[in-house]
Amino acid sequence: MGGRQVGSDTIVAITATAIALAALWVSYVQTRATRSHNRQSVRPLLVMRRVKGHEERKVGVLLINAGLGPAIVTNSVVLLDGEHVGQWNYHTQERVLASLPVRPSAYSLRPGAVVLAGQSAFLLHLDECGEDERDWFWELITRRLVIEIRYESLYGGENFKTAPPLF
Repeated sequence: MGGRQVGSDTIVAITATAIALAALWVSYVQTRATRSHNRQSVRPLLVMRRVKGHEERKVGVLLINAGLGPAIVTNSVVLLDGEHVGQWNYHTQERVLASLPVRPSAYSLRPGAVVLAGQSAFLLHLDECGEDERDWFWELITRRLVIEIRYESLYGGENFKTAPPLF
């Protein structure tokens, strides 16, 4: 009889241990799912679009944060005619804009800059220009100039990037 009771005690102990391990596993999986959900709930989504408005006559590169959280800019790359000219900051803009026959308006995005959820800004644009200037500028922003923005969420470390779609 004594051996029989030890066997049932062992079975109860093994069962209790298995239930505890299963509960620990469920807790771990649930914590990971919650963490993933929390990250997604503040994920930024920067989108770049080229705009060629007919009625408002505005032409430019528009940056939009279509995500749920703020985007923190970590880096940017600017290519003009295939050559790297720097980051999309004031100094690079001055170099690029000085070489252009028409002076567009520009908006800088230095590392550490924040683009709020729902915010949009023209990185580069012309307002109320003539047809020749508009066509020339459209050619510049669709064929010659590439601006790539790297960013992350509040959590950091994701290394997201956006650039205008290729034509």
